[in-house]
Amino acid sequence: MKKLILAAALFLATLTMKAQELIVISSDLLKCDDSILVFTPKEYDKCDNGTGEAIPTLFLLHGWSGCYRNWADKSDLQGVSDRFGFRIICPDGFYNSWYADNVDKDKMQWRSFFDQEFYPQMVEKYNLNPDKTFITGLSMGGLGAINIFLDDVSRFRAAGSMSGVLDIYHASPNLLDKELSRILGPYTPENPLYDANNPIANLDRVAGSGKLMVLSCGYEDYYVKSTMDFSDKCREMKIPHIMLLSPGRHTWIYWDYALVEHLEFFKKILDGANIGY
Repeated sequence: MKKLILAAALFLATLTMKAQELIVISSDLLKCDDSILVFTPKEYDKCDNGTGEAIPTLFLLHGWSGCYRNWADKSDLQGVSDRFGFRIICPDGFYNSWYADNVDKDKMQWRSFFDQEFYPQMVEKYNLNPDKTFITGLSMGGLGAINIFLDDVSRFRAAGSMSGVLDIYHASPNLLDKELSRILGPYTPENPLYDANNPIANLDRVAGSGKLMVLSCGYEDYYVKSTMDFSDKCREMKIPHIMLLSPGRHTWIYWDYALVEHLEFFKKILDGANIGY
């Protein structure tokens, strides 16, 4: 069925003119529209040398109870885009989607939406090159980013997680018992959807690919155990990854800092710089 993309350029009056793009995708899989904010480096011509070659792109996912504007409201994404030369794409993961397919097929199928509608349309619109394409996110978005990466590692150069729920069984009791069950069904050992949506349970999909993951978390964050356990599993399976632990809580102060950390590593990967191995 035909999908509709509506795009509008929004201009922000600051010391210099900065542009961001709002894209709306009408989705059969979501049963609604998805709004996407896109930030492009102001020196776009310098980034692609005027050839139309794809510029580096980051898919950036928000956390639980957020929306597509979350990152833009809390961080200077245009400034970050300009600094690193990355296009930044922020989709709406909605309040409680967990970037997963709802067990009820009449409800939101977010993971299928990414695979079948969102990602292909971004490839067509922006001429994405998998060798220059990255994905990361915070908390629920960390889980989503790693799950989407593991679904098909050929689409990305590397992936990341900030304070991510990298072991779904470590989600806080309120989220696990109440919110996740709205998406995946009853939380019971017999329900296979929990393992299917659990990043730590599906690391075999990236094993042997050589693709890197960057994992960040604050020492004082509830999800630091999830991050450390995920790292332990990666080491056991000899999967390349970088774990970055530092003082910090489950807050925007930390995520604003961690986003820059991730982009610094992603930029080094693109530039072929020394990242320690």
